Amino acid sequence: MVCGGFTCSKNALCSLNVVYILVGLLLIGVAAWGKEFGIVSSIHIIGGVIAVGFFLLLIAIVGLIGAIHHHQVMLFFYMIILFLVFLVQFGVSCSCLAMNQDQQEKLLNSTWSLMSNNTKGELEGRLDCCGLLNNTLGQKQFNQDWFSLCTSLPPCKDRRNCYTCGTMMLQHASEALKILGGVGLFFSFTEILGVWLAVRYRNQKDPRANPSAFL
Repeated sequence: MVCGGFTCSKNALCSLNVVYILVGLLLIGVAAWGKEFGIVSSIHIIGGVIAVGFFLLLIAIVGLIGAIHHHQVMLFFYMIILFLVFLVQFGVSCSCLAMNQDQQEKLLNSTWSLMSNNTKGELEGRLDCCGLLNNTLGQKQFNQDWFSLCTSLPPCKDRRNCYTCGTMMLQHASEALKILGGVGLFFSFTEILGVWLAVRYRNQKDPRANPSAFL
């Protein structure tokens, strides 16, 4: 069987969908790590990456089943949805890579002001930090947090060596966004390959089927 034949297309599409499943799991895992340790839950980019990873995982399973059984309907919807996933993943990945530290700080400031004191206290205790950002933009908020929220928590205040929560979150956020953006952007282009393979494989005849049957 030549490489352009039915079996080769089937094996290539199955292998590509296995890779998509692994990429989907990787995106979900890295985004969840960044959400847990790097960024508070209100930042939408991390949620967007998790959603893209979840949908990529689902469509990869559909594509894998469709490729194994040469199912015309499943392959058709696979092509359409995979192309839409490519558009979303490409946009989200570019957003992750393009977000600089100033934009991250503004996003953190707007999110921090919406959080309740209990949530702030839990975050400070978990990260062993106090306040958001001790800079010109967040000085007023930092002073309020220092005297109202950091009275008993976190333990670092007893040691008189507290980092701000914003500094710690931005460190993890930058790492998570770079990983997410790079991985997502690289594999978004392979999704175009998946669409092309699906179109090609869908229009090929199964040699084991009735030769006189239509596609």
